[in-house]
Amino acid sequence: MNHSGTLYVVATPIGNLQDITLRALETLKSADVIAAEDTRHTSQLLNHFGIKTRLMAVHEHNERAAGEKILALLAEGLSVALVSDAGTPAVSDPGAVAVDIVRAAGYRVMPIPGASAAITALSAAGNLSPHFLFYGFLPTKSSQRRQALESLRNHPYSLIFYEAPHRIVESTVDMLGVFGADRQITFGRELTKTFETIHRCLLGEALAWLESDSNNQRGEFVVIVEAVPIAEEQAIEPDTQRTLELLLAELPLKQAVKLAADITGAKKNALYELALTLKSN
Repeated sequence: MNHSGTLYVVATPIGNLQDITLRALETLKSADVIAAEDTRHTSQLLNHFGIKTRLMAVHEHNERAAGEKILALLAEGLSVALVSDAGTPAVSDPGAVAVDIVRAAGYRVMPIPGASAAITALSAAGNLSPHFLFYGFLPTKSSQRRQALESLRNHPYSLIFYEAPHRIVESTVDMLGVFGADRQITFGRELTKTFETIHRCLLGEALAWLESDSNNQRGEFVVIVEAVPIAEEQAIEPDTQRTLELLLAELPLKQAVKLAADITGAKKNALYELALTLKSN
């Protein structure tokens, strides 16, 4: 299956090594070079399965230069398998820059699908919304984090975040402050590993759960917040209504609604209904 001049983007286990796919193993064995986020970490995976393929490092600090090295290997007719420490490369992990460089040069990029922490957690969360938005890691500073959360507050999708253990309490405090106490939140901790925990509760109960046992704050987290309730989604903030009123005084209805939605982030449908009411009054 060795395609010369091909970059394989290979998903690896997020914890349990038995979750690797047969196709991933075949790809890692047959590739000429494996480009790894951390060669020491990937060596443990390769040793477990008896794979001897040569390694090179591709991490967040050298990704562009490493991408050029991958390009040179592909130009020689070699194949390269790209992996991150866990899960799918280029999804909140290094890899996207290298993939972009390779694609721009016209070489083939072939995904080898497998584990993803976000999908793993979502599948066990029991969220009823048919849609989700994967955000990944939130900003590390609280002010920026709250600003990011505010921009997501009215989205009608389940929201999926990644979070580190030393920030899980701070992030939960900010989510509570922005989203309120009544939304469901699901914590996926140490997924597929020995101490895997999947806990769902109301946001108003989340801090008590995290602080009830220090173990609840350990390990890498996937955090899922349920979609905004329909009534809340359609609610119009006073400042948003004032913006719409000012625009309606100067512009046609449709244009005013579009600009108000762009400025405030409110839903066009809700703004349109409000605009009709304001006009009729």
